[in-house]
Amino acid sequence: MRRPAHGLIVLALLAGAPAAADGIAAGERRSGSDFMAPETQAMQADDTSNPGMLWVVQGAGLWEQGAGASGLSCAGCHGAAADSMRGVAARYPALDAASGKPVDLTGRINQCRTVRQGASALVRESNELLALTTFVAHQSRGMPISPPSDPGLDAYRAAGRELFTTRMGQLDLSCANCHDDNWRGRLAGSAVTQAHPTGYPLYRLEWQGVGSLQRRMRNCMIGVRAEPFAAGSDAFIALELYLMQRAAGMAIETPGVRP
Repeated sequence: MRRPAHGLIVLALLAGAPAAADGIAAGERRSGSDFMAPETQAMQADDTSNPGMLWVVQGAGLWEQGAGASGLSCAGCHGAAADSMRGVAARYPALDAASGKPVDLTGRINQCRTVRQGASALVRESNELLALTTFVAHQSRGMPISPPSDPGLDAYRAAGRELFTTRMGQLDLSCANCHDDNWRGRLAGSAVTQAHPTGYPLYRLEWQGVGSLQRRMRNCMIGVRAEPFAAGSDAFIALELYLMQRAAGMAIETPGVRP
């Protein structure tokens, strides 16, 4: 089975090269919602019909709830999320000063829990962590994706691009083979999109629930019969960093709705 080795990340980091341009011209970039049926688009657009809003509501409750040995809530430090979290999701993944590596929004929330609240980290894809992440990301809805320009992230973006364009699995396909080369086509009746992560975490009708971008990437890897990366791994975060760079300037839609 072919799959991208973690050594690709090491090579890209050693090379220190900036991320190369993506394979879709700026004028052709389209959100995944543009490929959806009108009924699905309408469901996303109406907050009273968008099932992802249930996770936003749950996250709002968790935002005010104390946790851990400190008893602090997120609101106790950050205040009203509508003010303090506005634009935050548009800037993640971001460089973590302590580790010198990029951290995604989910990882930052868990970091706040363990370091600031003295609470245990929440399991990725758990309902609570998805709710908090969706709630925080929702505060940036309508804002343009604005990846941080920190030079310390350049090598990780390059690593993400390397993973995006590397063939993997028994089907010997890369992410770019679908999302750059064949985004106008269909696969098993479903539209092939351009892989812009504008709506995550999003509600997927197939899942009957909200899921993260990493869950979607994991499903793609399984689809090409490759061994998926571990949740929260450097490889997944590098991929997310590159995908956010590709989508720079496009509007955050969280929570999106997809088939």
